[in-house]
Amino acid sequence: MVKILKVAIVTSLLFISGQVVNAYASNVYEHFPTQINADEKYVFYSHGLIVEGKNPTPTHPRWGVYEFPKVKTALTSEHYNLIAYHRALDTKPRDFAKKLASDVDLLIKKGVKAENISLVGFSRGGEITILASSYINSSAVNIVLLAACSSFMKGHAEFTVVGNFHSIYETSDGNGSCQFLVDQSDQINTMKEISISTGKEHGAFYQALPEWIVPVKNWLALAGAK
Repeated sequence: MVKILKVAIVTSLLFISGQVVNAYASNVYEHFPTQINADEKYVFYSHGLIVEGKNPTPTHPRWGVYEFPKVKTALTSEHYNLIAYHRALDTKPRDFAKKLASDVDLLIKKGVKAENISLVGFSRGGEITILASSYINSSAVNIVLLAACSSFMKGHAEFTVVGNFHSIYETSDGNGSCQFLVDQSDQINTMKEISISTGKEHGAFYQALPEWIVPVKNWLALAGAK
């Protein structure tokens, strides 16, 4: 049985392990970019269910405000372009996953290397990311899941991850380790998972907390062609 590699989390400053990483112009897109640079990296961030609709900062009665604009800002980097769609209310996960898969295919057709494409998803956005990964079916694409591995996915063949896989979960949250997802996926290249303990439950990912922002940006900066 394949096991996820557990790694320690560093929550201070972003540090890229002493490696030199090529820098790119940082851009944030709410829609698919009209101009693609084949030499740059592209990251798709998919938000949680509560943000679906017109309000970018909705409030959950238990977990507080989902700070979608601040999360997008925190995830920006000179190492990649960030694409963060604001999904419509009642978006069907499979339909949007197919859109992401189509977007990834278009990037590749425009010359972007598959290993320079990453998908990041939280909660419902993570479910969409998992589905998109199976539709894309590329061993080179990078997948990052945030509190996304729900028990209803166990034993369902459509919920599999392909490529380079990273996971972060909050120990006080109901969505825990993605080990079961790894166990039912047979096309994973690399695997890393960390847990954070903020006590904020699912709401830990509603905010741009360094506990998860820092490792995600480290992974994304290092992912892909050097």
